[in-house]
Amino acid sequence: MTEYEKAMHPEDITRLFVERSNAGDAEGVAALYEEDAVMAYPAGSRTEGREAIRALWEKVLANRPRFEQEQPLPTLISDGIALTSTPPRDGAGARAQVVRRQPDGSWLRLLDQPEFTPTTR
Repeated sequence: MTEYEKAMHPEDITRLFVERSNAGDAEGVAALYEEDAVMAYPAGSRTEGREAIRALWEKVLANRPRFEQEQPLPTLISDGIALTSTPPRDGAGARAQVVRRQPDGSWLRLLDQPEFTPTTR
């Protein structure tokens, strides 16, 4: 199993997501999620569990989309739970994630509302 850099701050997850997605690493993207995480994607549906999220990203990343870093909005943290969000570059809505501190001090996504349209080059 690959040893991945851990998100030691809630905001690190977005950076790691972009790096791993642009590298085509679906397993690395899935490693940013808790085992029982829920993702609101594809639009109008839910993808539940790290393995299902990995399989979804494998399909999405097969098309080689290109993701760009987005400036994070202020993170809200309370008792080991954080809400992170970024505004999409097109200004339509926002992406939001609930992340949870792990026993080792790192953070993983628990809930993900991506609302994104990846661009291809």
